[in-house]
Amino acid sequence: MSLLTVGSVAFDKIETPFGKTDKIIGGAASYIALAASYFTKKNNLVGIVGNDFPQEMIQVFQDHDIDTKGLEIDANGKTFFWHGRYHNDMNSRDTLETQLNVLDGYEPKIPEEYQDCQFLMLGNMVPEVQMATLEKFTNRPKFVMLDTMNLWMDIAMDALKAVIAKVDCITINDSEARQLTGEYSLRKAAKTILGMGPKTLIIKKGEHGALLFQGDEIFFCPALPLEEVFDPTGAGDTFAGGFIGHLAQTNDTSFENLKRAVIYGSAMASFCVEKFGTVRIQNLSSEEIKSRVQGFVSLASFAL
Repeated sequence: MSLLTVGSVAFDKIETPFGKTDKIIGGAASYIALAASYFTKKNNLVGIVGNDFPQEMIQVFQDHDIDTKGLEIDANGKTFFWHGRYHNDMNSRDTLETQLNVLDGYEPKIPEEYQDCQFLMLGNMVPEVQMATLEKFTNRPKFVMLDTMNLWMDIAMDALKAVIAKVDCITINDSEARQLTGEYSLRKAAKTILGMGPKTLIIKKGEHGALLFQGDEIFFCPALPLEEVFDPTGAGDTFAGGFIGHLAQTNDTSFENLKRAVIYGSAMASFCVEKFGTVRIQNLSSEEIKSRVQGFVSLASFAL
């Protein structure tokens, strides 16, 4: 089944306790589409970049069978840029600089050939833009997944709740779940969020794994202990790409398959953090992915 990812394609400049980079490729849609490419070959991308975005990276997308007809290039603009510094715990960070550039006022355009997508991933964007994107579809996709962040809860809560009510699945981290609902208990927070409209919720807990909620069902996937973590940027987006990529590949949204998708998403995210930016997820083999997935299965497997 076809997958469409709509979101940012960007430049990042990253500082962590283990090193720092100059401008490298980032953006939610970059991580999502690359991760999904290992699962589904009908993989389309909608976003915008400026005249400074390297053709070599567009070729990387295409080499991963990512269709880039929906990637606009603004000949007079510059690509979105984010500069951040992570603290020693690698869970918190400071934004040092943000340049919206071509994202300022951007409204995604959906090519006609993408209208029949069955799976839609709305990367983290302004909630009004996410809603406007969803409304562009003549026929609603079978499964719509949304990512968001605390900023929109601070400045656009009503718009965020409006779009949450229109999607099938939302993915947020634990602090965002608490902020969105005012509930400290993640189980209570999950019940509140599911009451807003989506059938499925994923709460990401970083190095402590991920929780999947649907109705009264709960599934927990632990995080794989890694020897080295260089850069957590994009890990959540990479998780989302692996998750929805698996769903698109199997065309199965049952709870049992959603559980498998969480494992695949977690495996992809574990690769992402091993190098800066998208470098690690650009060059994975099927054997590496299978081995990493089995590592998650073994970690959580036990008998009574």
